[in-house]
Amino acid sequence: MFTSINPYTQKRIKTYRADSVGVIERKLKQADRAFAEWSALSLPERTDYLRKVGQYLTANKQRYGELITAEMGKTLKEAVGEVEKCAATCVFYADHAEAFLADQSIQSDAGKSFVTYQPLGAVLAIMPWNFPFWQVMRFAIPGLIAGNVGLLKHAPNVLGCSMAIEEAFRECGLPTGVFQSLLVDVPVVENLLKDKRVKAVTLTGSGRAGSSVASIAGREIKKSVLELGGSDALIVLADADLDKAAETAVKSRMQNAGQSCIAAKRFIVEKSVKKAFTERVLHQISQIRQGDPTDEATTMGPMARLDLADSIERQYRQTLAKGAKRLSGGEREGCNVQPMLLDNVKPGMAAFDEETFGPLAVLIDAKDEIDAIRLANHSDFGLGSALWTKDLDRAEQLARQIQAGSVFINGLMRSDARVPFGGIKTSGFGRELSEAGIKEFVNMKTVWVEKT
Repeated sequence: MFTSINPYTQKRIKTYRADSVGVIERKLKQADRAFAEWSALSLPERTDYLRKVGQYLTANKQRYGELITAEMGKTLKEAVGEVEKCAATCVFYADHAEAFLADQSIQSDAGKSFVTYQPLGAVLAIMPWNFPFWQVMRFAIPGLIAGNVGLLKHAPNVLGCSMAIEEAFRECGLPTGVFQSLLVDVPVVENLLKDKRVKAVTLTGSGRAGSSVASIAGREIKKSVLELGGSDALIVLADADLDKAAETAVKSRMQNAGQSCIAAKRFIVEKSVKKAFTERVLHQISQIRQGDPTDEATTMGPMARLDLADSIERQYRQTLAKGAKRLSGGEREGCNVQPMLLDNVKPGMAAFDEETFGPLAVLIDAKDEIDAIRLANHSDFGLGSALWTKDLDRAEQLARQIQAGSVFINGLMRSDARVPFGGIKTSGFGRELSEAGIKEFVNMKTVWVEKT
């Protein structure tokens, strides 16, 4: 049994019964049959279906937003915005899929040679709770348009969202089995990955989960894409616009109660502007309003689960014990954790070395820009990053030195359907979104026609 609990009230929302072995087998058979039907449709036919899904999401954004808020605690404004982002991504891929998946002519000594992109089959998606619609849809939309079918193993605390996403695809007329939720626990995943009807896997989650899934997929010789943790650096150089940098830093770190893999977690600041930047950060943190996430006045809701709040509290206290200085926050009531800011954070401390998945920001001194890049790269993670400076030419040169899947110059780190998203090092491999994302789960097939 799985139970969904409202993190703000701690009241039970709904209990779900896990799928039996028989139900799992039925869903796998449906996925296999659906793939034959779905992949046989033309690309324009599939994109038409996904346009309908985008329209359906827009029409139901308030209802789905309320569900997201109830199950994982983000503010209603953030939740509705998440659904809107999914709808916009449907439109993006419907508009661009034909160009992304068009046959590519290759110059060779053949009479004719080209590359064609064809779907693989059923893709298993193992998804987290922090963006319960967006994380799923950024896999599902390009994957389904490409002709694959989806099997979703969602986080157990957001199974209402899992069923709602399945509902959206069903209500828009997609054939039975094209997208299905699997209500299963972690031990079942290995058997799913070993099933010949499952052709590939995508996972967004922790490094430990990613390592386990990748090892199984490797043994089974199946394609995998991993989007794992991050300890994203936000570098502030001496010539930065400190007002905008501080405002964006706090927004990046504290949105979704800090529960984002690409949140700016480490503020690395040149010493000459450290004091001025810190004052601005503290002011921005003071403007945060915590409370009922359904209240329009609330700007930060609770963390999603008690165990997650326990984890961020542990990291906070361990970092203090190693010599960091508390500048704000640290109080906690249940899942409600006050925004925290620590100074004097160095390598070897939990808040520097580990991914901190909650409202905890840290300040790190950098001697100069070279030292700032060194500190940013002094991490096992490599997902996103940000760089603040008015010298844009120099910024582009420095961006190439940062070890991360993305660098945002003078802007908010985020995922966007128009650009590839993913990381390096222990932040995973493969890419989601843009043209790169739709081509992760296709057979890049070479066709060679010999000269006659």
